[in-house]
Amino acid sequence: MATEQRDKVGADQQNLDLLMNVTLQVTAELGKCKMLVADVLKLGTGSIIELDRLASGPVDLLVNNKLVARGEVVAIDDNFGVRITELIQRLA
Repeated sequence: MATEQRDKVGADQQNLDLLMNVTLQVTAELGKCKMLVADVLKLGTGSIIELDRLASGPVDLLVNNKLVARGEVVAIDDNFGVRITELIQRLA
């Protein structure tokens, strides 16, 4: 029985190792808004779009379009990043 359990754990670890190299889409979302087609067509350089979030509010971190965390925008050299401040709990 112990050998069977070790074999199952070994197989589970191999399956997990395979998944570790799967690429996921990660998105930081600043906010959203709805616009009429006519308003979208009027957009140009310098246009400003008001989003549904406060400038000081958290951004959503999505993995494959699923909300997994919230955080704050930080600057890393010449790039932006997100410092995670809250992990989203999923109900089982």
